[in-house]
Amino acid sequence: MQRRAAIISVVFFLVIGAGAYSLIATASTPAVSFENPEYSLAQGDEFSVPDSDQAFNVSSITEEEESGGHGGGTTLVRSGEITYVNESSRFTESWDNASTVTLDGTDYRIEIENVSDPSEATLVELRNDTAILQNDPNADNETVTRDGERYVVVNDSTLVPAEEYFPANETRTIAEGDSFSYNNESVTVAAVESSGVTIEWFAAEEKTITVDNEANVTVGGQQYLAYFPDGETLVLTQNYNSYEAQVHSIEEFHLFENGLWGVVIVAFTTVVLLAGMAFMPSRY
Repeated sequence: MQRRAAIISVVFFLVIGAGAYSLIATASTPAVSFENPEYSLAQGDEFSVPDSDQAFNVSSITEEEESGGHGGGTTLVRSGEITYVNESSRFTESWDNASTVTLDGTDYRIEIENVSDPSEATLVELRNDTAILQNDPNADNETVTRDGERYVVVNDSTLVPAEEYFPANETRTIAEGDSFSYNNESVTVAAVESSGVTIEWFAAEEKTITVDNEANVTVGGQQYLAYFPDGETLVLTQNYNSYEAQVHSIEEFHLFENGLWGVVIVAFTTVVLLAGMAFMPSRY
């Protein structure tokens, strides 16, 4: 009688456990999807956004496996990059006081007057005396010093004072707002300070926007939710309500699924215990 009751109970729990497991096995995990998103893009696609005449390009879409560590398995991580060209990016360069800068093939030393609020800087040519001597067939390649004075030896014997032989150092004065050519760019003096000079210029520059999965991204002043349904597609949408509702449904599904796994575990554990107890030898 005891064994018969145990067998009935075993069958009962087997049916419950099998039913719960069949629900788990046949259920499909819901995934986020959007109907008519603002953009559904592949790598290489070009697009524009409202209120902006800027062209954007999906330069890359990547899908990589990342290890969870400590035996946690791997996770697919999707991301991408959007690039665009800013035609008027601002570039700056600083020239420290007493440093050297090359303009039009000539080296200059930056000299700024030691005052609290300088208004200009002087560029003093760094004359290449050695090159001048080497280019003069009538002069020795090195200067000589006599009685503390520096001379150039010309025609093997004539001593010409260096300050007379060499041309005067060229000087240039620059102030805030002045423009000139530098490294094939038209630059403007943005600031003159006691510590140095800052120049600026504007030119085209390619910029990159990093896009993470299920994260906000701002493109052309517009904010979108970025979603990668697969390793080849980038979806940009502003339908946040739909996304939040779908995420909530997925969380409820996993909660229900975990509950079913609990039923399976309890049911089959009970079956094992009942079966063991039913066939234990009687003491009488």
